[in-house]
Amino acid sequence: MHPRLPVSRVRLAVLLGALAMFGAFSIDTIFPAFPAMAADFRASKVAMQQTISVYLLAYAAMSLFHGPMSDAVGRRRVILGGVAVFVLASVGCALAPDLNTLLAFRVLQGLSAGVGLIVGRAVIRDCLDGEDAQRLMSQVTMIFGIAPAIAPIIGGWILGFADWPAIFWFLALFGAAIWLATARWLPETHPPARRRAFHPAQLWHGNLAMLRNRAFLRLALAGSFNFGALFLYISSAPAFVLDLLGLNEQQFAWFFVPTISGMMLGAYTSGRMAGRISGPRLARLGFAVCGLAVAVNVGYNLLVGAPAAPLAVLPMMLNAFGIALVFPILTLAILDMYPHQRGAASSLQAFIGLGFNALIAGLVSPLVSHGGLALALTAGGFTFLAWWLWFGYMRRHHVVPGPVAEAAALEPTERL
Repeated sequence: MHPRLPVSRVRLAVLLGALAMFGAFSIDTIFPAFPAMAADFRASKVAMQQTISVYLLAYAAMSLFHGPMSDAVGRRRVILGGVAVFVLASVGCALAPDLNTLLAFRVLQGLSAGVGLIVGRAVIRDCLDGEDAQRLMSQVTMIFGIAPAIAPIIGGWILGFADWPAIFWFLALFGAAIWLATARWLPETHPPARRRAFHPAQLWHGNLAMLRNRAFLRLALAGSFNFGALFLYISSAPAFVLDLLGLNEQQFAWFFVPTISGMMLGAYTSGRMAGRISGPRLARLGFAVCGLAVAVNVGYNLLVGAPAAPLAVLPMMLNAFGIALVFPILTLAILDMYPHQRGAASSLQAFIGLGFNALIAGLVSPLVSHGGLALALTAGGFTFLAWWLWFGYMRRHHVVPGPVAEAAALEPTERL
């Protein structure tokens, strides 16, 4: 065991991966239930899409606070409190009598669901450095990647013998199990001597300072646009799977299993390559794979016209592989810019990404999910913007920043 690891690496990876699953489970498990929920609430497809966008907006807003709160009072307390709120919010969703009540509890879910993912990143960086941190980050990504693959499958199975509220009861039970596991196995990794008092004014000014740091902003936006190419398909899954591919509520696995398999394979490859290939080189490889996925996806939709499984989902599998190669490099670089404010840096990175995801789910997806080519071209545009931001960052900085480059990363001249 690494001298700074308070628990075995395998147990920590499993626990942090499970904590990170809340976000994906809260989104993807309910996709098969959209038609049934819309019928019960007499709601349109656009109205049902708001169950995703309001959740993501709340997730993004609260993500600004999870990390700084954990910097102030410790990682463990914040995680346990957030998971407890998630359980209560899931019960509220299950009992919701109308769409407005459901949306209110979805907001509460969003306010709590990000705690495991955001604070978990800080836990990793508390315990490990360099390639060891990259390996653990990749292992957590592999475990987390299971959630989007199995969540809609579980949702479809539940609908086979129960009504849609049973999906939220499942989420409540899942959250309760994770709370018990966290209470038993997750020690505190951020001791009192390293904590920083939580002051809203300081948080505001600290976030503004990070946003003025061009290196931080480029990396955060690059990660957001790169994942946004895949999230466009995830948020459009009901339309993509049911309408474009012509499958039913029990066949979401045709989309999610290949896609998340690509992400898990990419995360495994990233972990294996840690220490063998430099971070910038691995990121370049990941962006090259994402670019190839875009070319294949656009070409397929131009040639075929009407997408069909399984060929229509193979580009997403390739894209997810490339994203998983890039993500650990970008995230660790961001955390290493602010070694004394890792929670705050993780929070702001998550806020930027989640805010963008909320815009995709609420605005972009309804506009382009009517056709395969529109989806492919929009996703391709996101990938290009991600690469352009990364290229601009590398041209200026040449290397991924680490602790030794902290002073350069914090130069006051690094302003927009």
